[in-house]
Amino acid sequence: MIRVLLADDQALIRAGFRVLLEAAGDVTVVGEAVNGAQAVDLARGQRADVVLMDIRMPEVDGLEATRRIAADDDLAGVKVIILTTFESDEYVYQALRAGASGFLVKDTEPEDLIRAVRVVARGDALLSPSVTRRLITNLATRGEPPRPPAGGPSLSRLTEREREVLALVAEGLSNEEIAGRLFLSPLTTKTHVSRIMTKLDARDRAQLVVIAYESGLVVPGSAAPPA
Repeated sequence: MIRVLLADDQALIRAGFRVLLEAAGDVTVVGEAVNGAQAVDLARGQRADVVLMDIRMPEVDGLEATRRIAADDDLAGVKVIILTTFESDEYVYQALRAGASGFLVKDTEPEDLIRAVRVVARGDALLSPSVTRRLITNLATRGEPPRPPAGGPSLSRLTEREREVLALVAEGLSNEEIAGRLFLSPLTTKTHVSRIMTKLDARDRAQLVVIAYESGLVVPGSAAPPA
C-alpha cells in the first residue's frame, strides 16, 4: 500500500482527495495536516511515502514544509507533490528547488492524481516534466529567470553524453524518447539518468529539470515545451 499524507487547510479538499485516493485500492491516506508544521510531523510519525502538499497554508506554508522534509535525512524516502492552481502560484518553482518531486493542479482528473501518486511512490518521479518546463519558462518571461544557488551542483561532473541526456530530461522527454533521440537503448538511458542524479545529488527528475535551467544548460523559452 502507498501511504499518503494530505496537507491542505481546506477540509473539503482533503476529504475529496481522500475519497479519490482510497478508491484506488493500493493507496491509503495515513493522515491529514492543516499546515506545514503538522505535515512535517505527520510525515515523520506516519512514515508517509507521498505528501500531497498545498502551498498556501497558515503558520508554516507548504514551501517551508517541503524544504524541511527535503533537508531531513530521516525523511529521505518521502516524496512531495505540490498542489497548486498552476500559473497563479509562482511559489511552485521554489518548491521544486526545495525538493518537491513535482506538482499537480487542484482540478486534475482523478486518474491523473492516482497515477501521479503511484509514479512518485515507486521512485520514478516523472511527474509531467513538460509542465514543469512550461512553468519555469513562464517565470523567466515575467522577468524572474532562475538563479543558480550558491554551492549548487556543477555540470563539470558530467560526461558529454550525460549533459546531452540531462538537456533532454529538461525538455520533458521520457527515457524511451531520449533513447530514440540519441540512438541508445532504454536501459542505457535509464543508467545515464541514474548516474546524473547521483552526480548532481538530485532527488528525482523534477530536480534535474531545475538544475538544467539553473546551470544554463537549457535556456528558458528557447524552445516550445512538448505537448
